[in-house]
Amino acid sequence: MENEAFLDQFTAIERKIEELIGISTSLQTENLKLHDKIKLLEEELHQKKVLDQHQAEERALIRSRIDNLLAKLKGVTRS
Repeated sequence: MENEAFLDQFTAIERKIEELIGISTSLQTENLKLHDKIKLLEEELHQKKVLDQHQAEERALIRSRIDNLLAKLKGVTRS
């Protein structure tokens, strides 16, 4: 009788260990997916920063050209 109770306890422990292994495996898989998603989002963020920088440079160039044109127009209207 004691052996049977002892074996039942071992069986319960084995089931819990298998369950924990399954949970651990599932969490590791989810962790890998999240790391991949982080890498993807970091790359998207980098691309957005590069695009924003490019657009800022274009705006600065456009502003400069407009300022030059306005200065030329002021010079023409004063003459």
